[in-house]
Amino acid sequence: MLLRVAQALAGDRHAAEDLLQNALAKAYARWPRIRGDAEPYVRQILYHDQVSAWRRRGRRAEVPHAEVPEPPAAETQHDHDTAVRMMLRDALLMLPPRQRAVLVLRYLEDQTVEQTAAALGCRPGTVASQASRALSKLRELVPEFAELTARTEALR
Repeated sequence: MLLRVAQALAGDRHAAEDLLQNALAKAYARWPRIRGDAEPYVRQILYHDQVSAWRRRGRRAEVPHAEVPEPPAAETQHDHDTAVRMMLRDALLMLPPRQRAVLVLRYLEDQTVEQTAAALGCRPGTVASQASRALSKLRELVPEFAELTARTEALR
């Protein structure tokens, strides 16, 4: 599960493995001070390291991507869902690391706003605004995601 979280934060399997390896090394160095389950401690290191790495690098240069081709008309629903997932994954990689971390904590880890704020060392209002901006950007980049979230809201 830690690798899955790291991959969602880093966006790349190799970068996720590096991020997790560094987090585990930091946890190992502090092992005598860790009380109880070490997994939450390692998760916190993952979140902080990902955001800190982004701050150190400063602004990331934009990476141009080829446009996603239109799916064929005879595509099955399963193929369409897969295509939407792939577009959503690519759109997630375009988000700043802090917004990605908020989405991972809130929706992949299913944490509350307060828990997410505590994990990232910020205010709950910051978490809410970052989540709102990230979801808005995802809806903009992947129109199918906007339709899916609208259907989900209608069911509530």
